[in-house]
Amino acid sequence: MATANFLPLRHLPAAAQPSAATPGNPEFLTNDEAAAFLRLSPRTLEKQRVLGGGPRYRKFGARVLYAVGDLRAWADSRAYGMTSDPGSPQRSSVR
Repeated sequence: MATANFLPLRHLPAAAQPSAATPGNPEFLTNDEAAAFLRLSPRTLEKQRVLGGGPRYRKFGARVLYAVGDLRAWADSRAYGMTSDPGSPQRSSVR
């Protein structure tokens, strides 16, 4: 019996994944889901909605949702190569 040559299935990088939302890959996330996606506290996102500086969000009635693309863009805007990069966040004091 001949064996077929094939590559094992792999997950596609995020940039290569289709943009259509699927049940296992929703386009919009709740506050808790978005916080888990960013590895932040849900409370941090709530504070950033009030004070500013957080990712863009959408309101549907009383429900707050975050688009995955907006979360990625917000995270990417905070990428730095080293602490001396222009725009890199500087702390005024050390804990």
